Amino acid sequence: MVLKAAFMFVAPGADPAIHRSVIRTSEVELITVGVGNYATAEQVARDLVDEGVNAIELCGGFGIEGTARVKQAVMDKAVVGVVRFDTHPGLGNASGDSLFAE
Repeated sequence: MVLKAAFMFVAPGADPAIHRSVIRTSEVELITVGVGNYATAEQVARDLVDEGVNAIELCGGFGIEGTARVKQAVMDKAVVGVVRFDTHPGLGNASGDSLFAE
């Protein structure tokens, strides 16, 4: 059985229709996808679950609020994990909660 997983990152101007890639090995299919805000992340997470993804890892740009929103969006149809930074060096040392919570 192949694990179908996703890594989602949040960044200004990221568009999931453009900023998406797929890596396949014999054991794992990993989808990477970028989103520009939490509202888009919620929809993309639901779409990923519909595509058969059962594990979603979020980048450190997602704050506590963003992580909770994605977890709630998938309603336990996928596990959600996160790379943790209280403040992210790639976001000017801010939390995604202060930047992407549209």
